[in-house]
Amino acid sequence: MGRRSIHSLRVMKERAERICMVTCYDYPSARAAEDAGIPAVLVGDSLGTVLLGYDSTIAVTLDDILHHTKPVVRGSERMIVVADMPFGSYQVSDDEALRNAARLMKEGGATAVKLEGGNRVVPLVRRMVAAGIPVMGHLGLTPQSVHQFGGNKVQGKSDADAAQILEDACELERAGAFAIVLELIPAELAREISTQLRIPTIGIGAGPHTDGEIQVWHDILGLIPDFLPRHSQRFAKLGTQVRFALENYRHAVREGIFPSKAQTVDSKPSMNQILAELFDELEAQHRADVEADIAAPVETDA
Repeated sequence: MGRRSIHSLRVMKERAERICMVTCYDYPSARAAEDAGIPAVLVGDSLGTVLLGYDSTIAVTLDDILHHTKPVVRGSERMIVVADMPFGSYQVSDDEALRNAARLMKEGGATAVKLEGGNRVVPLVRRMVAAGIPVMGHLGLTPQSVHQFGGNKVQGKSDADAAQILEDACELERAGAFAIVLELIPAELAREISTQLRIPTIGIGAGPHTDGEIQVWHDILGLIPDFLPRHSQRFAKLGTQVRFALENYRHAVREGIFPSKAQTVDSKPSMNQILAELFDELEAQHRADVEADIAAPVETDA
């Protein structure tokens, strides 16, 4: 059947079919997401905080995104794979941004790229789309600008800020973006944007009125037990289960329970070894027979 087209997301919006997305960073997570019927995934720069241990997404490089995009593509056949353009990969110049986006598609195999910003990136989005690069926009709280915002704060709370985000969304649609992520904005603003746009809106911390939702892999699976953003929910507690599994493994190794005979493979003897052992057995039996004959009493005629 081949990989989904970005246009399938617009069809889902027209059918009022909500779009489920999740971040994805490696081959096994891609396999799991596809098996679960997820239509699209984002190789997000959130990998900086959930995988690489940074305190923000700023330090993530283009090579980091490329490295993680490749296995996600290999692990999926149908899903749309959107690769994040990290901080510094599209701010220097439009020409450099085009080269970097092309790398994510040519080397990484991504279906599309995502970048943050409103009016300031509209000319770049227009150039990318004209060059054949599908672009997903990102408005509201844009994590690469977290230092400007003074933290992970809700955006668009004032009338002026809300109007600017709505205008930015419309401009991105006119520039050719095929979808827009709306992060940490009031629910009513997200409803207004989603109503006015023909392209899908994908929310995260934007309420229930967007055309779809995206969440971070580690958050919804409960892989980080001591942290959960307010806008997320644990649909499993895998972090606790992973810890228990490792504790059980440690105990089994220390107590000599693991590995057992079930996990042990005995070496198979070679044919030469088998023949040598058989010869030794025959020789030993021959010696025993000779010795028995010698020891037997000699019968004489009475």
